[in-house]
Order: sequence, then C-alpha cells, then structure tokens
Amino acid sequence: MKAELTPSSAGTPGRMEIVPMTASDISEVLRIERASFSTTWPSDAFYNELTTNKLAHYYVGRIDGKIIAYGGIWVIFEDSHITTIAVDPAFRGKKYGEVMLLKLIDEAIARGAAWMTLEVRESNVSAQQLYRKYGFTTVTTRKGYYSDNNENALVMWAGNLKGELYHARLSALRTRFL
Repeated sequence: MKAELTPSSAGTPGRMEIVPMTASDISEVLRIERASFSTTWPSDAFYNELTTNKLAHYYVGRIDGKIIAYGGIWVIFEDSHITTIAVDPAFRGKKYGEVMLLKLIDEAIARGAAWMTLEVRESNVSAQQLYRKYGFTTVTTRKGYYSDNNENALVMWAGNLKGELYHARLSALRTRFL
C-alpha cells in the first residue's frame, strides 16, 4: 500500500511518498540509521525483518526518489509495536516523522491492532511530545535500556486504536497533511 502525504509547514521540500521497504532500500535506511542513532541495527537485522519476520511491516518515505525517512512495526493479533522510526537529519523539523508515525498507526489499525507500544529515550522530549499528540501515554520505564549510555527508555502505549474517539483524533490530526 502506498501513501502520499505532504506536511503543510512552510519550507517543506515536498510530498513524501511512503511505500513498503525492500531489501534494495537497506543501504539508504542504514545511512539514516547511522545519522540518527548512536547504537544502530546491523543491515542483516533489517534484511531479516523484511524476509523472515511475518509480523514485521517496514516502510520508507521518499521525496523525488530519495529515501528520507523509514519506520517499522510488528503486529501480533491486536497488539502492535513500533520497532523503529527515523528521519534523515536534513529533513527533520518538517513533519516527515509525524507523517511516518501516522502511516505506522494506520497500518497497525488496518492489520487489526487495537493497541500500540514503543520505547523512547528519556532524553528525547520532542519524540515524546509527538507520541503524546497521537494518544500515547507513558506506562513504565525500562532502566538502562539503551546500551550505548545506559539511558532509560520510557514505554509508551496507545490504546483503543479501533475506537471512535481515536479515529476522530486521527482524522483531526490528518487534516494537516492532506
């Protein structure tokens, strides 16, 4: 499934097309991964997610053919988990991360998920604010979760994704991108 959404903020480079990630995208995804995280996934992890893990669903966002964002989820019955999401540093602050998050939420719902979880660094306040905007709340802390600096992770959770209230929230937020 393909999605095209344009953030409506001034100075935005253009429309981001979101499509399923393929093995040929991995080198560009790793470029963004290295620029975004101090501890990165190895290329074989992405390859295994794409080829072996039937619960995994990964997407890339492109502008003019160039990958500028990616994200992934696992969907297990009614549970979903955001495994990763990142935007090329040159394109941050332009709402492309939010567009990718919305795509991941939409895909989880389309695949039957009623709940969604994720982990986020305690220090990543901007990501936490974005997740709260989409109905996520902090439910616990995982002490020393990040191996690079022993930073804690906040476990955030959004529930009742299938409910009318959540759909109304998504509809209101989505109007910014259409």
